[in-house]
Amino acid sequence: QTSRAPAISVSAESCIPAGLRLGPVPGIFKLGKYLSDRREPGPKKKVFSYAVPPVFQVRMVRGELVDEAGSSALEWIGLIRAARNSQEQTLEAVADLPGGQIFYRALRDVQPGEELTVWYSNPLAQWFDIPVTATPTHDEKGEERYICWYCWRTFKYPNSLKAHVHFHCALSHGRSFLHHDH
Repeated sequence: QTSRAPAISVSAESCIPAGLRLGPVPGIFKLGKYLSDRREPGPKKKVFSYAVPPVFQVRMVRGELVDEAGSSALEWIGLIRAARNSQEQTLEAVADLPGGQIFYRALRDVQPGEELTVWYSNPLAQWFDIPVTATPTHDEKGEERYICWYCWRTFKYPNSLKAHVHFHCALSHGRSFLHHDH
């Protein structure tokens, strides 16, 4: 999630067990900064697959997730996309201590072929002042939408709104809605 180029998707080639930790995540942590409601088609990376690149999948080898070149998670963990909502989320970002190293933890068993997507755990979101909740409204067609109460921009997914408020909304002045009753 370091550029606006089409995101590479990372998927599991073998089952990833619930609770497995990946990491630590290297570099400056800005999960969701480039999150969009749209899922632009981009390259896929399949670890340990004989598919034609740019598919990227990971698999378990001796209790560790590796890619097709046998590289550890540190080499490709930054390619995992931010989840737009909890339904597509397979991993959560966690830290043992506030301000400590960040890891990704599998929320459930991730099945072969399933994309890895990540979002903040509630404690980590609070540490980074990322909004924890988002309440939907319904548009004229009855579809759920999430509205920024600072600038009134609408979003299709809750995490897109949360990322907008934290990273992009000029009117929020860095305030999130952790302390608001929305």
